[in-house]
Amino acid sequence: MARNSLGLDKAPGDTRVVVAMSGGVDSSVTAALLKDQGYDVVGVTLQLYDHGVAVGKAGACCAGQDIRDARQVADRLGMPHYVLDYESRFRNEVMESFADAYARGETPVPCIACNRTVKFRDLLKTARELGAEALATGHYVRRVAGEAGPELHRGADPARDQSYFLFGTTREQLDFLRFPLGDLPKSETRALAERFDLAVADKPDSQDICFVPNGDYASVVQKLRPEAVEPGEIVDMAGRVVGRHEGIVRFTVGQRRGLALGGREGTDNDPLYVVRLEPATRRVVVGPRSALGRDEIALYDVNWIGPVTSGALDVQVRVRSSQTLRPATVELTEAGAIVRFADPEIGVSPGQACVVYDAATGSRVLGGGFIKRFE
Repeated sequence: MARNSLGLDKAPGDTRVVVAMSGGVDSSVTAALLKDQGYDVVGVTLQLYDHGVAVGKAGACCAGQDIRDARQVADRLGMPHYVLDYESRFRNEVMESFADAYARGETPVPCIACNRTVKFRDLLKTARELGAEALATGHYVRRVAGEAGPELHRGADPARDQSYFLFGTTREQLDFLRFPLGDLPKSETRALAERFDLAVADKPDSQDICFVPNGDYASVVQKLRPEAVEPGEIVDMAGRVVGRHEGIVRFTVGQRRGLALGGREGTDNDPLYVVRLEPATRRVVVGPRSALGRDEIALYDVNWIGPVTSGALDVQVRVRSSQTLRPATVELTEAGAIVRFADPEIGVSPGQACVVYDAATGSRVLGGGFIKRFE
């Protein structure tokens, strides 16, 4: 039998697929495409946090109106739809670790933690329990058949590529996952939503962190980890006090705004940037832009899905989701990995992810990890 569009040796009607439905246009079109192709589609929406937090907040996902939108799309497509209460899991795996990272002076990426835990670990297990042979999502990445098994590649639309947030996907998970939108630009997804007459066709994309009302992440951290918002000193690289702050949670490495250091005496008044955070002393260390450059970084909690080689491997990397790829080398170690940049990288922030791509095309995700704190 010829393989179906998901690469399985079964007729679509005999293939059950669970679609993770957030209530947005991307996951809704994913469900519609698979339903249109004749698959046995089951929609699952995760309630990840108290939707009272998100009342009236446009662009939030996995709570309130978005759950209702997902159900309306499922009804429109004539497919079963389930809402699963993952609130306690989400709090433990994502929100608590988010707050812990800020208390450690790091800048976390909660979307990565969410994908690695409640979505691609817990939801994938639920999909199997529902008898599915694949879990499909609306992410803009591509799953490409390779000689050694499926590979994870960047989305075809550079403006929508979400591979940075999915570097933690394991080989076993990639076997089960499918990404029907990976080859599409967002404009075509919107057009498909209109073609399928989905009510979410014009719905805005989600913005910011889903559990942070109005983008005020400091208030969320304050509730979970009050010590992270205790005031302290702003010091220069020589240890001289140059100002005060209202909590290290409000700062990240490379930041310039919000320092309020006007009128510094005995200095040349060149712009100052956050160079380092010292949570033990509640100090924010500032310095010139030149102090931000990093020739190499160490990574922890590394997930590697590329070929394993010894020694340094030529690669391309990004240390922020919106950043263009940079040439570098990576060397896997027992503790994680060492990344060395071809040119000093400015504004590398501990806690952020460094995602590694192949050197030749920058398309294939080889893996990645989280940036360790600097001494």
